[in-house]
Amino acid sequence: MQSLRLRLLIGAVLAIAFVLLLVGVGLSSVFSTYAADRYRSDMSAIMDQLAASIEIRKGKPVVTDEPSDPRFGLPGSGLYWQVIAEDGQVIRSRSLWDVELALSALRAGPYGFRETEGPDGAAILADIRRISVETADGSQPFTLLSAFDRKVIDDAISSYHGSMAVMLAATAAVLFAAAFLQIGIGLAPLSRLQAGLTRVRAGLLDQFEGEGPTELKPLVLELNQLLKERETAVERARARASDLAHGLKTPLTVLLHVADALPGAEKTLIRQQVDLIRQRADRQLQSARLGVEQMAQTGLASLTGKLVSVLLPVTAAQGIDWKVSLDEQLTADMDPADLAEALGNVLDNATRFAHGVIAVSAIRDGDVIRLDVEDDGPGVEDEALANIAGRGVHLGDGEGSGLGLAITADVLAAYRGGLAFARSPLGGLKVTLTLPTRK
Repeated sequence: MQSLRLRLLIGAVLAIAFVLLLVGVGLSSVFSTYAADRYRSDMSAIMDQLAASIEIRKGKPVVTDEPSDPRFGLPGSGLYWQVIAEDGQVIRSRSLWDVELALSALRAGPYGFRETEGPDGAAILADIRRISVETADGSQPFTLLSAFDRKVIDDAISSYHGSMAVMLAATAAVLFAAAFLQIGIGLAPLSRLQAGLTRVRAGLLDQFEGEGPTELKPLVLELNQLLKERETAVERARARASDLAHGLKTPLTVLLHVADALPGAEKTLIRQQVDLIRQRADRQLQSARLGVEQMAQTGLASLTGKLVSVLLPVTAAQGIDWKVSLDEQLTADMDPADLAEALGNVLDNATRFAHGVIAVSAIRDGDVIRLDVEDDGPGVEDEALANIAGRGVHLGDGEGSGLGLAITADVLAAYRGGLAFARSPLGGLKVTLTLPTRK
C-alpha cells in the first residue's frame, strides 16, 4: 500500500467503525437496562399495591384493592398479577382468565426476569416477591407475582435499535466525509510542495518559496539546502570542465605551430586531429551547461526561420526548395541556443543529402511537440536507422566529425526529449525531434 492518502483513509474508516461499534453496543446495553428497570419498577409497584391490599377473611385471603389498570380486567391483555397463599389458594387478575401461573414453570429469562407462558401461549416475563401478612393466628406467607408480555419490551428495544442504527449510519457518513475532508486538507501542503518541486525541476524556481505547515518546514529547509549544494556542485563541475577545455587550447596551439613545419600529408593529419580535439572539448563545455540554466520557451517557427535563412544560400545553389509548415503558437521549453544546435545539426544533414526538397513540420502531442525534418535524398537502409545517432557514425561520403546527430541526441536527452529516425514519404530520411512543451 503505497498511497499515504489511502492509508490515512483506511485508518480513519477503521477507527470510526470501531468507535461507532463501541457506541452502538454501549447505547444498546444502556437502553436495555433502562427499559428493564422501568418494567421492573412497574412490576414492583403492582406488587406493593397487592401486598398492601391482602387481608384474611373467614380464613381465606382476599385482595381488597386490586390494581386499577384496566388491562388487568381484559383477558390476555398482556398485563397480569397473581397472589399465591401458603396453602395453595390463588388469587389472580381477570386478564389471566382461567390460567394459573405455576411457580415451578418459571425459568430464568432475559433482562433479569423470570419467563413462562401466558394465557394465550405467548412468552411473558414475571417478577416475584415473597411476603408475610400478620393475622390473628400469626404470620402467614404469600408469594406475589406480576407479569407482562415479553413482546412488549422486545419490540421497544428493537424499535430503539432501528432508530439507533439509522442515527449511527448518519453519524458514520458525516464522520467519513469529515475524515476525507481532513485528509485532503492535511495533505494539501504536500501537493503544493510537489508543485513547487516540479517548478524547481523545470528551472522556473531556484528555491522553494512560501510559508507552509510547521511540520513541513524542516523538509523544505533541507530541500532548499540540497538545491544550494547541488547548484554549488554543478558550478564546480562546470568550472573544472571549462578549466580542462581551456587548458587544452595552449598545447593544441603549440601542436598546430609544430605541424606547420611538417610535410603536407602529416601537417593535414595533425590539423584534422587537433580540430577534432577542439570540437570535442567545446562539446564537453556545452554538455556541462545543458539543463542547468533556467528553462526558457523558444518559438519553433521563429527559430526555424532563422536557421533556414542561414542555410538558404547553400540550398539555393543546389536547387533545393524548403517547405516549412509550423504553427506560430508552438513553443518548446528549451534554451534557444540548445534548440538551435540540435535542430541546426539535423537541418545541416538534410541539406547535404536532399535532391530537391526539405520539409519541416510539427504537431503538438500532449506535453511534447513532434518536429519532423524530411528530405528526398537517398535515405538510410532500415537496418541502419537505429545506429544513425551513434558517435562517429558518418552518413553518405563520410565527411564531417560524425558527432552532429549524437550531439542533437544529447541535447534533447538533457531536456527529456528524444530523437527518432524513419523513412520519409519523400524518399529520404525522416528525423523526428521530440521537444518538451507546457500545456
